[in-house]
Amino acid sequence: MTAIAEKRGPLDFDAEVVTERLVAGIRRAVRDLGRRGAVVAVSGGVDSGVVAALCARALEPHRVLLLRLPEATSGNRSSLLGLELAARLGTPTREEPIGPALAALGCYAQQDEAVRAVFHDYQPGWPFKLVRSRPNGSPTVFSLVVERPGGRREARRMPAAAYRLLLSATNTKQRIRTVVSYTWADRLHAAVAGTPNLVEYDQGFFVKGGDGLSDVKPIAGMYKQQVYALARHLRLPEAIAGRAPTTETFSLHQSQEEFYFGFPMAQMDLILWGERHGIAVNELAARGRMSREDVALGYAEVVRRRTATAYLHAAPVLLDDVAPPT
Repeated sequence: MTAIAEKRGPLDFDAEVVTERLVAGIRRAVRDLGRRGAVVAVSGGVDSGVVAALCARALEPHRVLLLRLPEATSGNRSSLLGLELAARLGTPTREEPIGPALAALGCYAQQDEAVRAVFHDYQPGWPFKLVRSRPNGSPTVFSLVVERPGGRREARRMPAAAYRLLLSATNTKQRIRTVVSYTWADRLHAAVAGTPNLVEYDQGFFVKGGDGLSDVKPIAGMYKQQVYALARHLRLPEAIAGRAPTTETFSLHQSQEEFYFGFPMAQMDLILWGERHGIAVNELAARGRMSREDVALGYAEVVRRRTATAYLHAAPVLLDDVAPPT
């Protein structure tokens, strides 16, 4: 039985039973891939922490490398949390700063160009983030928020061209993290373990060729609240097990709610669970203490976003039949 099979709610599961199932699945996947261990890029968040802990149980700690990949925008806190995690799990770890590679590829210069297209007096070093409009049944609108010297914040709507420039630049961060992960996987004859949870995977909250690329995705069937429950079951450090979800992309703190989902993660879990199980709007609204309007908007957003991000899940298009002869 999968973690999402029951219709009683996303939190209605046995953490120990699920842990053992996931551990066995990781062990089987790595064996079938002909690898000897796993590489996990850890962000200091609960998703990568749980994946690292599951891999350590499945493969023995010394066969799991935790990569810490800080860059200029996100700072050093994630790397320090990754170091604490490695100490708790008894795994090897390595810090590989990716800032120099991103600078060489023009990532930071492109970010500055995109911000300056909206705020013409912008100066490099001003903190900023991207924020979506609240779900209201209309197309999503993105605004850029900058923090001026002295702490005053200002938001302006972002034109499509500047939005795409900023997104393409920040997506480079995920792709470089994946390049480093696979470089170490080749060196260690290991598999790369991905860290998306079910909400992220289903809703396309990942970068194609970046954090969407891995050899095994252990928690892609787990709702976010289930991942938090597993983190406590696995006794991860509290700074990781209780850490609020964040994008780790922009220099201003940013929640996944304001950047992508539009709802708090606990509500997103319930909305996605309800939509996937065909739960009536009235029933889910009563269960989740949400308005009928919010549930209906949430259901519509889930379907729209799943359709819009289908490209991210798509395999390469082959123009000829290349299947092996039978």
